[in-house]
Amino acid sequence: MALLDDVKSELAAIDNELPAAKKAQATAMIRFGGGLRLVQRQIIVQAQFDSLEAAKWLQSTIKNLYGHEASLTQVARQTPSGVVQRYLVQVERGGAALALQTGLLDRRKHLVLGLPADIISGNIAQVKAAWRGAFLAHGGLSDPGKASYLEIVCPTNEAALALVGAARRLGVTAKPRQLRSSERVTLKDPDAIERMLMLMGAPRSAREWTGKRSDGEARGKANRLANFDDANMRRSAKAAAEASDKVRKAFEILGDDIPENLRAAGQLRLDHGDASLEELGRLANPPITKDAIAGRIRRLLQLAEKTEKARAQQQ
Repeated sequence: MALLDDVKSELAAIDNELPAAKKAQATAMIRFGGGLRLVQRQIIVQAQFDSLEAAKWLQSTIKNLYGHEASLTQVARQTPSGVVQRYLVQVERGGAALALQTGLLDRRKHLVLGLPADIISGNIAQVKAAWRGAFLAHGGLSDPGKASYLEIVCPTNEAALALVGAARRLGVTAKPRQLRSSERVTLKDPDAIERMLMLMGAPRSAREWTGKRSDGEARGKANRLANFDDANMRRSAKAAAEASDKVRKAFEILGDDIPENLRAAGQLRLDHGDASLEELGRLANPPITKDAIAGRIRRLLQLAEKTEKARAQQQ
């Protein structure tokens, strides 16, 4: 959770964007953090965050960019893991005007369920800012060492599709999915996650996430090797020894009458008895695929068997 907090702190600290990008981020933060409520025919804009820095950014932007006062209050929320603190940004007076200014209400005062078209089709800075705002509002990131994911919980299917389209414009493949009655947009490829973190404006956190993930994978691999089943190791060693014996016998049968490519493949098997076929392929000169090296060894053994049978028939 600490790394996720670091990512959101880094994103919330960005303050050098042009007004169009700031508007895109604010709109996404409102859309994915809560949205609009109608109370006694009055539109109230509200958004809730788990990051105090994100809440302060939105409160400040609403005042400085749109000219509306927004309240910021801390609220306690009960979750399965206990009580957590959330930060609620709310605009009561001028809520309808703010909704129109952000594009969450269209000109006919209809609610926009996804993101406004001028953001989705806007410049790349706006698209990046929209993803940044959505992540600040409702984004999640896997802990290093666990299955990789970057995920945003979306208020509507339209909002999810808007994020998918925005990611496509950034050259990143994101997939919508439904989990426990909620719409989500997810990235699972580690390279795509690192790229999206950097595009959103968190290069420091991206490097930290990638570094910790690599360290976790290395430790996991070491543990798997250390705990490798002895029986499997014995079977692998036995299979390698049997393969080497067969090649050695084939060399004895065929003598000098062996095609050079088959001889080279067989010699690799003898010289590197513990190596996998893929490793043998890499050791070949020039390197070949594991299927190619397996095929050459197989043809070597078949040629030896055929030659031995022919000699037996001649006797």
